[in-house]
Amino acid sequence: MITASLDRCFSFINSHTIPSAHAVTQPRVRRAITISRQAGCGAVIVAEKLAAYLQQHAPHEHTAWTVFDRELMDKVLADHNLPKYLAKFLPEDRISQIEDTLADIFGVHPPAEKIVQQTAETLLQLAELGNAILIGRAGNIVTAKLPYVLHVRLVAPLDDRIERICRDDNKSPAEARRFCVEEEQARTRYLKTYFHADINDPLQYHLILNTSRVGPENAARIIGDALLRLG
Repeated sequence: MITASLDRCFSFINSHTIPSAHAVTQPRVRRAITISRQAGCGAVIVAEKLAAYLQQHAPHEHTAWTVFDRELMDKVLADHNLPKYLAKFLPEDRISQIEDTLADIFGVHPPAEKIVQQTAETLLQLAELGNAILIGRAGNIVTAKLPYVLHVRLVAPLDDRIERICRDDNKSPAEARRFCVEEEQARTRYLKTYFHADINDPLQYHLILNTSRVGPENAARIIGDALLRLG
């Protein structure tokens, strides 16, 4: 629910802005992670296990690691005073539908680029706060110049991704295949249209992991260890 997601966002923000008892004696090292993913490769599961791993192994971590996927979109809505019903249009490559919807309701056409810009601003703010795991929305491109952010790409064979979606989302094999293909096309277009980047370019990432080969638990450990050795 949007309210629960916003509460999690605000809890994350407050934990950075309210001084802790350790703030004077233990300066905090900012770190963040972006995760680009193929549809159905288990990115959210990996991210949640990664947050738990970092909470346990990162030194002097008094602020909880937080995963931003749907929560990120809720924060965009809150930060920029956007109507809540826009949430369903905010995933990658759904931006253009906003223009048609608002045009029908209000007779106005806000530029899609504005929504993308506001999302990018939120990504940067969260990365700069640290202890954030940012899934999708071209996070690796937006935060590319921040040296303390680790960029990860998660992939898996199509058949494995279809099987996972059928199991987790109760879809038929045909529906799962169509979902994978359409989501991949949408995410590819999003990066190409708004950031002139190729989502499959391996040079954009520190790590590319096949979740079918390593599994969510090992993927979280590999990413976490890489982050702790970054900079």
